Amino acid sequence: MATSLAFLLQFLPFFLIFNLASSESFIGVNYGQVADNLPPPAATAKLLQSTAIGKVRLYGTDPAIIQALANTGIGIVIGAANGDIPGLASDPNFAKTWVNTNVVPYYPASNIILVTVGNEVITSNDTGLVNQMLPAIQNVQGALEAASLGGKVKVSTVHSMAVLRDSEPPSAGRFHPEYNTVLQGLLSFNNATGSPFTINPYPYFAYRSDPGRADNLAFCLFQPNAGRVDPNTNLKYMNMFDAQVDAVRSALDSLGFKNVEIVVAETGWPYKGDTSEAGPSLENAKAYNGNLIAHLRSMVGTPLMPGKSVDTYLFALYDEDLKPGDASERAFGLFNPDQSMIYDAGLTKQQQTNSPVPVSAPTPDVSKSPVIPAPTDPGQTQKSPVIPAPKGPGPTPNKAECLSGHEATILQSLIMFTVLILMLF
Repeated sequence: MATSLAFLLQFLPFFLIFNLASSESFIGVNYGQVADNLPPPAATAKLLQSTAIGKVRLYGTDPAIIQALANTGIGIVIGAANGDIPGLASDPNFAKTWVNTNVVPYYPASNIILVTVGNEVITSNDTGLVNQMLPAIQNVQGALEAASLGGKVKVSTVHSMAVLRDSEPPSAGRFHPEYNTVLQGLLSFNNATGSPFTINPYPYFAYRSDPGRADNLAFCLFQPNAGRVDPNTNLKYMNMFDAQVDAVRSALDSLGFKNVEIVVAETGWPYKGDTSEAGPSLENAKAYNGNLIAHLRSMVGTPLMPGKSVDTYLFALYDEDLKPGDASERAFGLFNPDQSMIYDAGLTKQQQTNSPVPVSAPTPDVSKSPVIPAPTDPGQTQKSPVIPAPKGPGPTPNKAECLSGHEATILQSLIMFTVLILMLF
């Protein structure tokens, strides 16, 4: 037994290394291109390889970017634009041409993992486009299968959080009834093909809609707060991200799709904005994204989905200086065009095993009561800030929330190793 135990202990480092190496696959980033100052794709590919980012979401199919990411191992999400939906829906040959142009020449060297057909279509109020979405998705799936890529490259569409009628408490999460018919069809497709339900939760917008609510900023920024108890489940929520994701989980479950996976296609926080906007600041952006990354690395999960992290794509890699609307719309970037960090969110590989310490942010002026405009870009619908813990005595956060990503990963590995030993002895 001693010999066997010594043999097993030799492999403990490999358990730890494997867990650390695989722990970043759920962290992605959005790579928008509504800008005139972006670096060359090759420079971006090099930047991404220097970070812990494992996946990139494109809103289109820029071949230069897809090629630049070849042989990097980075997962790539590509998008068929809303304007492509009518053609994809009406003509299977159009879908085959689309796949043969945008997927087949690059796969598998470029690790394309998902095609998103349309962005926030259901809440666009374009009835014709909404009705064409499922046929378009089905034709893209058929084209992938014809190219022997069925199951290797998934197909879905991206939703706004506005598809939910109810989101609080999380257990009461429900879709708007008028969307249920189209969602039933889309979710049946997701369920049958194993593709995810992709959605854009933004605690930033939740904060902006109610900046005066007690502890709302700290709740949105993953910082110590009193928490919110769901009266239906008795589960306690310590941050808005988990609450929003679990509201989506409840809505999916209510329609009978408990096995459909959720992917967060966008979430982020602007580091600056107009004076009339509550929430944007460098401190809040650093707090939200840094604490979100630490939360994902901890593998704590959400109260309804404990023990795993939801695949999450941060918004965004760079600022998009040509976007219309509020100043905040042009200030979600993590990196400058010269690839320097706008702020440190803990994404470098050196920080992969050392989650960033939550930072303090100034108390916002909630007297501004800003009006939240409708999203001006189909790639942005809801976003939210991360705020530092309030000073002075306050509630002690859940112990799981206090673990750094490194500590949680080590703990998880040790537990796995211990279970293996107990099974053998």
